[in-house]
Amino acid sequence: MIEENALVLGIDNNTATLEIVRSAPCGICGQTRGCGISLWGKIFRHKSSIFKAINNINVRIGDIVVVGIEEKAVLFSSMMVYGLPLITMLIGVLIANALSPASSGDLYAVLGALSGLAVGYAWLKGHAQTKRFDSRYQPVILRLGDRSVINMKCERGE
Repeated sequence: MIEENALVLGIDNNTATLEIVRSAPCGICGQTRGCGISLWGKIFRHKSSIFKAINNINVRIGDIVVVGIEEKAVLFSSMMVYGLPLITMLIGVLIANALSPASSGDLYAVLGALSGLAVGYAWLKGHAQTKRFDSRYQPVILRLGDRSVINMKCERGE
């Protein structure tokens, strides 16, 4: 289980809206919440890490909690997001090269790569929709966290 500290922003039935409170500052701007340098934030679109998690322990707004997600789910999702489009792109190139005339093979290879990438992206989008309600892929509030995580950051001026 991968765990991280989070701040409870809101509660709706059995789900809580959370914002990640990083234990270490961002490598780019040094902030633990949001983005401290607006230029980097605009370029990389840094946003607060706000998400919903299953609330099994009846937390309240303002609580610090430890939220977790299964390691296997993160690993599988990472492999799908990075590997599937690459594999479908390569398959598209191979099919296009096999079907193309010798004189314009490069054009067909590029079109095959783009087609394979589009197929991989579409399949991934559909696959993500089916996993959206799978409990193994949902973050869960595990326990109340240590309030000093926030207080330490405030003392350092973060």
